[in-house]
Amino acid sequence: MEKFPGRDIARFFILIVVQVTMLDHINLQGFANPSLYLYFILLLPFEVAGWMLLLSAFLIGFGIDSFSNSVGLHAAAATAAAFVRPYAIKLAGAPAEYEGNLKPGIGDMGLRWFFAYTLVVVFVHQFSLYMLESLRLAEAGIILVKTITGTVFTLALIVVVEYLFMRKRG
Repeated sequence: MEKFPGRDIARFFILIVVQVTMLDHINLQGFANPSLYLYFILLLPFEVAGWMLLLSAFLIGFGIDSFSNSVGLHAAAATAAAFVRPYAIKLAGAPAEYEGNLKPGIGDMGLRWFFAYTLVVVFVHQFSLYMLESLRLAEAGIILVKTITGTVFTLALIVVVEYLFMRKRG
């Protein structure tokens, strides 16, 4: 793990700015709004402490909420995504013992692993976000459609961004 997480701190602020200035204005027929800020949660080191993971996710969600006027929806959904992140890592098949210098990205773990890991985290985030936004089970169909379209759109955007900014190993 890095002694000074400068990249993570910079990524935190950059993703908030990108989300609130550009991506919050993309809304495909009311069914898909990309949540690129999840990329911050996804790329935190494997070794990050549980409390730090949850706090970081809450803070990035709170940052989005502060500028989006969404009253805690993103903070709650991001915290839910961070909560399932360790389970998603195990579900995606992360090795039990890994080198300390591996990062949870395509460059170190491969596309198949990153896709499965990201899919779980993004789906939980999107479902939590739209369920909290609606708060009515009568809209289960709409919630499911928004969750699936939001997941697909966010997942595609995260994979593209990961390919654009990943570092080559070795």
